[in-house]
Amino acid sequence: MNTKFGNASTLAGLLLATLLATPARADEISEKGRVIFNEHRTAVVTIQVVLKNKVTMSGRAAQARESRQDVSGTVIDPSGLTVVSLSSVDPSSLVQALMSEDVKMESELADVKILTEDGGEIPAEVVLRDKDLDMAFLRPKAKPEKPMTSVDAKDSGKAEVLDVVIALNRLGNAAGRAYSASVERISGIVSRPRMFYIPDANMTTSGLGCPAFTLDGKFLGVLVTRAIRGDNSGGGSSLNAQSGNFTGIILPASEVLKAAAQVPAVGAEKK
Repeated sequence: MNTKFGNASTLAGLLLATLLATPARADEISEKGRVIFNEHRTAVVTIQVVLKNKVTMSGRAAQARESRQDVSGTVIDPSGLTVVSLSSVDPSSLVQALMSEDVKMESELADVKILTEDGGEIPAEVVLRDKDLDMAFLRPKAKPEKPMTSVDAKDSGKAEVLDVVIALNRLGNAAGRAYSASVERISGIVSRPRMFYIPDANMTTSGLGCPAFTLDGKFLGVLVTRAIRGDNSGGGSSLNAQSGNFTGIILPASEVLKAAAQVPAVGAEKK
């Protein structure tokens, strides 16, 4: 047998197998992603907030401005308890972390509503803020007529560097507030001072407050921001707006559960 020919044939066979396997792998991700999308999409809700922001620069205050905006949230309990990125409903926390000390911003939530899939509105309120984790928890002011679809945060999973994960989102009003799914890839994992995942910087429809899942359907965590004060501050509203002092992260389900345990019971006095 001609050894060179045999080696060439083997190499060609391996190359062909690789080329054929690539679409199959993509199809597998699509199929698993659709299962996650169909099972969990209604646990992603649009939170409509009315914000009053007041900026003070070098001691001189500007006139307060009111704005209405939609943000995404993940329902983690049938009672309607929902987690969102704090910086999306209270931008002052992010501004204070990124801007110089002579710039101050005060934010007031004048109104909060959970928008349901059928177009209904559920008045809600923020019941806990966690600036360190960029998380806020809100829930309906009145008990929902029926349990809300939620993510089981205890059914959690883990990911490794370069793993593919699926993030679910609720698009904006211009896109009919349709549900969407994105394929994200873990580009890094930080272990200290607390553990979190860093998604790659490719632009997707994933937004702050969106849940992420492993391909086997386990809840991985929620997309939030991490910001630190520094000389080269930078930022943006997108999850993928990364700089030396600001980056989008996936906060693990364990951290979400730990923070949710601090939410006051219904009817309890707020601290």
